[in-house]
Amino acid sequence: MESQSSPSTPPSAVMAGIGLMLVGIFFFALNDALGKWLIATYSVGQLLLVRSIAGLVLLAPFIKRTGWAAFSGAPRPFVQFLRPVFATFEVACFYWALAYMPLADVMTFYLAGPIYVTAISPFILGERIGWRRWLAVFAGFAGVMIALNPSAHSLTPASLVALAGSFAFSLLMICTRLVRGTSDIVLVTTQTVGALAFGAVAAPLTWVALSWGDTALLVLLGATAMVAHVCINRSLKLAPASVVVPYQYTTIIWAILLGYIFFGDIPAPAMLTGAAIIIAAGIYIFVREARAAKVVAFADPP
Repeated sequence: MESQSSPSTPPSAVMAGIGLMLVGIFFFALNDALGKWLIATYSVGQLLLVRSIAGLVLLAPFIKRTGWAAFSGAPRPFVQFLRPVFATFEVACFYWALAYMPLADVMTFYLAGPIYVTAISPFILGERIGWRRWLAVFAGFAGVMIALNPSAHSLTPASLVALAGSFAFSLLMICTRLVRGTSDIVLVTTQTVGALAFGAVAAPLTWVALSWGDTALLVLLGATAMVAHVCINRSLKLAPASVVVPYQYTTIIWAILLGYIFFGDIPAPAMLTGAAIIIAAGIYIFVREARAAKVVAFADPP
């Protein structure tokens, strides 16, 4: 897919951007698989607490370099407050759903986030949406319903939690668009602090003693998330978003592979069909946005 936004970008930078996007998505998928492994033993609160502490330790040098002025002078303070609230809620829903659902199933619901953003944008961001993109939105919703498979036997609390989390993820992306001039370090740090605050309150209620091995895995959970953020942010700076963002959909491939290798999960045909429709609708929406010269990067997955 050729970009129409930055024709002067060197081919080497474009290839580096694609490579970093693929690496970042892999690390996010690895982070999700680690989360599914650990959520079988530890609560969501404990998971977020230790992950956030590890993340802040890794972020500390960058926070110091950025300086307090970047935080105190960040635009739209109320939106800056809402971002970590939505981020914490969606990641808590994500991990809770992982305890009861296959990794690929949960990721399928979260892939619909950009479709929700398109549907909400006219009402919050004032963006005009043409009839072609509205058709893609309806197709994406149809994909969600196929994946959800709402029947008396398949509509579970976990699937509804995953659906709520994916909607919160779309609100997080909307907030990110509203404050897109904010430093990456500020955005990642406030998200991490929000999860830390939730974990500090929730973790003591269901605390389980940590083994050294699981402590290392929890620290790795935070490290993989930070590496993924860095790779994706750098990717978007090296290459046009219209080129690299569609590669985020490779996350479903890793989710299926890692889910099968580590947990023996085999996605149901309805889930695979729904995922295919969601991905097709999402890519079409992004291409239409690129052609309208309104290319905005999707927010990072959990």
